[in-house]
This record gives sequence, C-alpha cells and structure tokens, in this order.
Amino acid sequence: MKIAFIGLGIMGKPMAKNLLKAGHELYVFDRRPETMEEMRDAGAHLCASSSETVKDVDLVITMLPNSPHVKSVMLEDDKLAEKMPRTAVFIDCSSINPDASREIAAALEKLGIEMLDAPVSGGQPKAVDGTLAFMVGGKQEVFDRFKPVLEAMGSSVVLCGDVGAGNVTKLVNQSIVAVNIAALAEGMQLGQMCGVEPQKIFEAIKGGLAGSTVMNAKAPMMMDQNFAPGFRIDLHIKDLNNIVDAAKTVDAPIPLSQMVLEMMKVLHHDGDGSCDHSALLKYYQKLSGEVLHH
Repeated sequence: MKIAFIGLGIMGKPMAKNLLKAGHELYVFDRRPETMEEMRDAGAHLCASSSETVKDVDLVITMLPNSPHVKSVMLEDDKLAEKMPRTAVFIDCSSINPDASREIAAALEKLGIEMLDAPVSGGQPKAVDGTLAFMVGGKQEVFDRFKPVLEAMGSSVVLCGDVGAGNVTKLVNQSIVAVNIAALAEGMQLGQMCGVEPQKIFEAIKGGLAGSTVMNAKAPMMMDQNFAPGFRIDLHIKDLNNIVDAAKTVDAPIPLSQMVLEMMKVLHHDGDGSCDHSALLKYYQKLSGEVLHH
C-alpha cells in the first residue's frame, strides 16, 4: 500500500520504519536532514514537501503532537486534505482532543474522505518493536480495511466506536497511566524512607495486585534515576489538559487526573518537561529531599 507518513518524531519514526518492514511503500518529508537520511536508508521515498507526500497514495497517516498541529497539516496551512486523492483515507495516530478529531472528520467528509482516529499507547519502546496498542474510532468498514496496516505497528488494534472514540479511550488510558506512575513514585519513596530497599519492594509486589505494565516499565527507571524520555512530561501535560477539557464538556469528576497534572506542571517549571513521565518521582524527591536508589 502507498502511504504518506507525516510526523517522524520519537514515536512516528519507528512506526514508519515498521510499515516499511511490513512491505508498504512509504512517502515522507521532514525538515531535519538527518531524519530524511535515516528514512531513506530504511527504504522510504523522500519528498520535497508534505504536499508531495500525499499526491498518489492510498493512505495518509499523521503522528503529531496535538490538535492544532493536525488541523494545520490537514486543513489550514499545508491543507493536505485538499491535495490527497479522494480515494485515500486519513488515519490520525496523534493523541488529540476528541472534539478536534470529530471536527477534522467532518471537514474531510465534505471532501468525500474517510477518517479514523487511532491514537496509541506503549511509548517509544513499543513503537520500536511494533507492539503498540491502537485505540480506534471510525466506521467499521474503514477499520476492517486498514486494520492490517495498524497491525504492522501494533499488537492490539481495537475499534472503540465512531470517530473521536479512539481519542476518548486514549484520554482514559493517559489518566490511568498518570495516576499509576504517581502512585508508584509515592509508594517507592515511602518504602525507602521507611527503611526498605526499593528493589526488594519492586520484586515483592510486582507479581501481586499492585503489579502492572507501568510498574514493570517505570520502577527500574526510577531506581536508576534514568529519565530519558520514552514519553515526555510535557506531552503528558498536553494529554491531561485534553482530559480536563473533555471532562468539562460532560461534567465528569477527575480529581486524581487534575492532581497529577499540577504535579507535572511543577516538574515542567523546574525544567524537567523533556524528561520521561517516570520523572514524577522527582516531585516526591523534591518534597522529601531524598533520592530513590536500588
């Protein structure tokens, strides 16, 4: 399948490479020469502009930071929706506000273009090994046609409802992940301050009810003080702000999400916005004056 891939960042680049490994023909453009060289070496067709990527494709995929970026690329500045074939389909893998997904889908519908919103969970490690979880919104027949493409990048691909449902589900995911990481950091810090080695705590509870994918991924990072980003604090702040906006529209109570958002804002102002979200531990270390260790 001929695919235009827009957004070759920390997540998009490995996702695009997995599409190439699956045998798809990829058309890409990026302003960073080193990224273009890397994608050329991986087998992608390099284009002179984003508009050129969509000229003769079956599918356009975006993996961008937030709602304004997707709107800019598809509808406002680059206007790729007007330049892509009417027979092509648009899949947005960005994590954005569900209302924005529906707005973009409505604009595309006027042009006769179908859309799926398909945000992902799993961070950079799962983007690299092709085991992301896709939460998808859109029509069943469109989903069925393009599910194999998403399966080239993920191990779980689930249709959650109409367009927008994918991003609603992603917001739920991000709320649970944020609160889980905060609880993990709080518990590990408490245990060490009470005199028990963090590694022993991790080994003892990871197989019990408190165990989770979050714990397995983030506890070792916390003990190593390794906050190299798989998913940055600033991106999680973006998602939590979208959660707040979505909650307001339906009057949903989200006290835990709002609390973690405030914690992450503190880290952002401390200069840690580019750290992995496991750096929530730094919030507790700042309050306690004690650094977690193995």
